[in-house]
Amino acid sequence: MKMLSIPLIPLAVAQLASLLSSSLFADNEAKLPPLAVRGEGAYVSGELIYALDNKPTPECHASTLVETSDGLVAAWFGGTHEKHPDVGIWVSQQLDGKWSVPVLVADGSEDEEKDFACWNPVLFQPKEGPLMLFYKVGPSPDTWWGVLMTSADNGKTWGNRHRIGADAEALGGKNPNLLGPVKNKPVQLDDGTILCPSSSEHNEWRVHFEASPDNGRTWKVIGPIHDGKDFGAIQPSILHYANGKLQILCRSRQNVIAQSWSEDDGKTWSKMSALHLPNPSAGTDAVTLKDGRQLLVYNHSIRKDGNNGRQILNVATSTDGIEWNPVMTLEQEGNPEGYSYPAVIQAADGTVHITYTFQRVGIKHVVLDPAKL
Repeated sequence: MKMLSIPLIPLAVAQLASLLSSSLFADNEAKLPPLAVRGEGAYVSGELIYALDNKPTPECHASTLVETSDGLVAAWFGGTHEKHPDVGIWVSQQLDGKWSVPVLVADGSEDEEKDFACWNPVLFQPKEGPLMLFYKVGPSPDTWWGVLMTSADNGKTWGNRHRIGADAEALGGKNPNLLGPVKNKPVQLDDGTILCPSSSEHNEWRVHFEASPDNGRTWKVIGPIHDGKDFGAIQPSILHYANGKLQILCRSRQNVIAQSWSEDDGKTWSKMSALHLPNPSAGTDAVTLKDGRQLLVYNHSIRKDGNNGRQILNVATSTDGIEWNPVMTLEQEGNPEGYSYPAVIQAADGTVHITYTFQRVGIKHVVLDPAKL
């Protein structure tokens, strides 16, 4: 596929206004790949995890995905609507190629006077120890707190639920709570440290990291790595490179995907800058493939004319994290709720698995063959 003819270098904030006021992104949207067809090219399969005529909750959002020795496990939050106190965390397992009936595994009951909504689950299987499920609880993202529970049987049953903790010195303000990975999966470094990509919204939109050397027993905060003024950025995903570098890609308020780089296993990070890829202030996710390429799932659009920009969902690949080639359009329809908050992993057999919010009423699971991208 022909590369988009964009000068793919990081952008300073001062350049954003002129870039976004131009027709650059609109022109590029017209050059995107056509809507992918199931069974053709790299698009192996696509299905809803549960049928919409028998959905467990009126709404759902923010799925996460992991592979265990028993197969795939997916989780998301669902309830009456986002922020409603009946919103809990739901889990489904793929067994013999079929997704199980979703089960409610966590709610917002925190031994308080009232229940709170649950948010943004993240599944993670460390090299050693049980499967982890991180999620958030609270009335809003600027006041929520992180919760962790584990499963010793690959997601069938869950226990050891507890708040992750707090770090008033690092996070400060009105919300010192640790969150764990705020939306996207952690990575485990060579020394065993679990590095969680996180962010806060109570004092600007700022990215930080929460690192655990002992499978979640203790935590250290790295950052925030920026002040949130140049780039209001949250929900990072972590990519790694053969030369030992790490890169994060983030949702931003500036209509672009924001990035930062580390050369010391995430201890320090470069100044936040912009990629020449649009972002309608919507969640993204990315994964480093076994062949060394980087793969990103995102909404290639910006918000305009009252539209939330989530009606198109795309896949892009890169070999260096700077130049990105849009290679697939997963969704392209004018539904007002759209298609958003993707999660992406590569399975042991090499296939790429993506889940995402389908019109706020379902979770869709897509399988890709990366060799054909």
